[in-house]
Amino acid sequence: MATTQPQARAATYEDLCRLPENVIGEIIDGELVVSPRPAPRHAIATSYLGGELTGPFGRGRGGPGGWLILFEPELHLARHVLVPDLAGWLRERMPAAPETAWFDVRPDWVCEVLSPSTAILDRTRKQDIYREHEVLWQWFVDPMSRTIEVLKLAGKDLVVAGTFGGDGQMRIPPFDAVAIDVGALWDSPVPSAKAP
Repeated sequence: MATTQPQARAATYEDLCRLPENVIGEIIDGELVVSPRPAPRHAIATSYLGGELTGPFGRGRGGPGGWLILFEPELHLARHVLVPDLAGWLRERMPAAPETAWFDVRPDWVCEVLSPSTAILDRTRKQDIYREHEVLWQWFVDPMSRTIEVLKLAGKDLVVAGTFGGDGQMRIPPFDAVAIDVGALWDSPVPSAKAP
């Protein structure tokens, strides 16, 4: 479960650096928020989705390219430090990754894979911060319900651009130039075959 660390002062980057490696730390409205590392179902969905998108959109293999797509980048957005599960930048806006350990250029797309411990934080405070910083696309992937909800920034508001789910090949904006295998996100490990 994501927890807010009580502090008499606003959290600092040094507070994040002091956290153990087995947690994810973020600073939201001056509060240090600590979440556990993802559970297997969450990690599978994130890893498979990153794999589905990176080839055609990050590397241009079988798709248009033009994106930098990263797993758990550390975003510095004004006073907030956020760590989405995945984020992407159009290469025209960020041709090369920065030399720092974080990104202060807002992404064009973020993806949060929902889990019971982080869903409320992802769907409220973090969603609002992404909107305020004009992130154009937000995806909320829910492995339990096997759905992807896509939100698009329209002016200052977020609108639902679509909800996708189940199995099969789907074209999901802003990556609708190539169909991705949505069913792979919900795939659970196949037990190994018994030896003869």
